[in-house]
Amino acid sequence: MKHLQCFNALLFATLLTASGAVMPLQASAKKATTCNVVCYKDNTVRNISGNISWSPIVENQTITGFKICYGKCNQVLQLSDFGITMSDGRGTALSLVSVSKPKTITDSYTMLAGKRLQCASKANEVRYTFVDSIGKQQELVVRLYEDGVAFRYEMSDLQDASIVKERTAYHIPEGTKRWIQMWTEPYEEFFPLTTTSVSETTRWGFPALIQPADDVWALISEANIDKKNSASCLYNDGKRDKYRVVMDENTLVYDGAWASPWRVIIIGDKATLVQSTLVNDVSEPCQLQDTSWIQPGSVSWVYWAYNHGSNDYMIVKKYIDMAATLHLPYILIDAEWDEMKNGGNVEDAIRYAKEKGVKPLLWYNSSTAWTKQWGAPGPHEKLNDPANREKEFAWLEKMGVAGVKVDFFAGDKQATMEYCIALLECAARHHLLVNFHGATIPRGWQRTYPNLMSVEAVYGAEWYNNNERLTTRAAAHNATLPFTRNVIGSMDYTPCAFSDSQHPHITSHAHELALPVLYESALLHWADKPESYLAQPQEVQDFISQLPTTWDETRFVSGYPGENVVIARRKGNTWYVAGLNGKDESQTLTMNLDFITKKQCKYQLFADGEQPQSWDITTKVSQLPTSITCKERGGFVIIIKN
Repeated sequence: MKHLQCFNALLFATLLTASGAVMPLQASAKKATTCNVVCYKDNTVRNISGNISWSPIVENQTITGFKICYGKCNQVLQLSDFGITMSDGRGTALSLVSVSKPKTITDSYTMLAGKRLQCASKANEVRYTFVDSIGKQQELVVRLYEDGVAFRYEMSDLQDASIVKERTAYHIPEGTKRWIQMWTEPYEEFFPLTTTSVSETTRWGFPALIQPADDVWALISEANIDKKNSASCLYNDGKRDKYRVVMDENTLVYDGAWASPWRVIIIGDKATLVQSTLVNDVSEPCQLQDTSWIQPGSVSWVYWAYNHGSNDYMIVKKYIDMAATLHLPYILIDAEWDEMKNGGNVEDAIRYAKEKGVKPLLWYNSSTAWTKQWGAPGPHEKLNDPANREKEFAWLEKMGVAGVKVDFFAGDKQATMEYCIALLECAARHHLLVNFHGATIPRGWQRTYPNLMSVEAVYGAEWYNNNERLTTRAAAHNATLPFTRNVIGSMDYTPCAFSDSQHPHITSHAHELALPVLYESALLHWADKPESYLAQPQEVQDFISQLPTTWDETRFVSGYPGENVVIARRKGNTWYVAGLNGKDESQTLTMNLDFITKKQCKYQLFADGEQPQSWDITTKVSQLPTSITCKERGGFVIIIKN
């Protein structure tokens, strides 16, 4: 398509305004110029490959929003409103002043955790400059990446101004397939498939998955939350097909420059979706000078089988022994370790773990949400005051503790975001790994603070402790998470149990074994009892001992949310291919593994046996399979060592 003049001289030499006014240009329109593949006759901006576009929606010479398209005219998403209003009157009646020439943004970085070790991105960036009713400027910065779109708002010269409202709204038409979880403070809900916005719920949590066309997908989220911003969620409490971005509580008053978090939409086919690193790509680079001490790994975990097990020294010892036997590098001593009894205290447990060659992690209550007065477990109020936090983390470092799990956070408000970042920074000073539970979803902090190993923010296996909801819904839920929650960052689902907790599971053994491959988490908490793991065949025990928790490469192979999924992950020269059946009937899962090898090779297959909760473990030399039939709620794992 022929390139035409840029947006600065658009639409009959006028400036469009968000309020409907038409303002004359202060200078005559320039001669048409070539604009680096992104400015077209319809004022559309495109990514470098040209398959994702962003363009204004113009009605009666007024910009009313923007639309995002993918491929050949497939509209993915429409922004039906945009902008930020401030307490000093900024942001009302925005009038367009100019649009910058496009700038190419390139970046590459190395991750210590996640779906890919080496990450790279390239985007076309444009800046829309608006002026508001009091003569102040607001910029809308838009980046079009190869796997999606990111945009944010920027302002400068603020004086004693606070945020009143963000006006960003996504229009999701009725009939569009969507998988969105109801918002809860710890982001622990299901992602049910629906095609309607009509629901008793009007508050929704990120990430939000939609399928606007055949094999066209979009995952909506946000990234790069700093100390001065709250996180956001979606509301559709007015027009039901209009999902508004609503920032959580933020009482700060701003001076100088301010930028919103990035609003992120991952766009493409299912492979693009699952393999995307866009949330990290737009986040701040690593802030730590030394990361050599950060060591991801597997963890022996008490809580799933014994809710109060971490206050019992003998139970903790049993899990330390299991970690040593299975060569797991870590033991998590969970809630109530400050009340430990039955033969020893927490210092005795730490000493015993170190003697066994196992590194201890300790749990803390954030003391911001579920607190002592409401009957929450402790230890309490050890980390809230900065001086106490430094003292506590210094003690942990001196004792040889390797990291902390901090739990029960107070939602998405700015004070909570600032507290989380302060915890990460203080922990890094004392060489402590961090795992957030009962917390908000990942929003790019793992790139900025790589000592953040994982985040819960998922309806995971822990819920077998609490009620019966997960028992019948687990298989479909498990087949949905690789397309939703785990796309945006590490997910501490606490997977893989062959026995039962307080409520039974009905997924198969091979289904359970597939979960720690399908779900990426740099600290991988193995949920089951020692006697259950140690009763499994030696091949399964070896699998647990040798499974990596970070990956050099991730490939989506096949699947559909809630039905089935196959994903391949590589560490060094070894590929792990995992699949699971999300249905209550048998399914044949298809796969093309030519990207691993087209030749005959030796591989190990873990599948379900004929009898309930049994194994079929084989080693073969042949071409890799193109399909595997899974039992109801079943699964498989293939290991290929090249």
